[in-house]
Amino acid sequence: MTLKKPLPANDKQSQLVMAARRDQELREQSYRGQALKMYPWVCGRCAREFTHKNLAELTVHHRNHNHDDNPADGSNWELLCLYCHDNEHSRYEETRFSTIRTNKSSAPVATHNPFADLKSLLDSKK
Repeated sequence: MTLKKPLPANDKQSQLVMAARRDQELREQSYRGQALKMYPWVCGRCAREFTHKNLAELTVHHRNHNHDDNPADGSNWELLCLYCHDNEHSRYEETRFSTIRTNKSSAPVATHNPFADLKSLLDSKK
């Protein structure tokens, strides 16, 4: 069993730099990295502008809601801030599930009107 010797400070530093560069290259190969290179750092809905400082709040939204559809030209992507992205997905879910509920024609319809005889009740108290 061999023991690993601690690396000199220069080797540790160079390994950290190499790891950071490798991680950056992997991020740039992801669809988020590609979209950030392709589009200006502005939310597509509210037009909020982003800098390196707050770039983590900018997300890539798939227009057709299929996260596996990542064309190289970016035609299925748009950059949205966290708030607009959440709003877009909640609207999508509402429309998706509300059509299921409204298609049921057997839903009961309210027929009772609690104020139907209110005028006569008020007149009788006079």
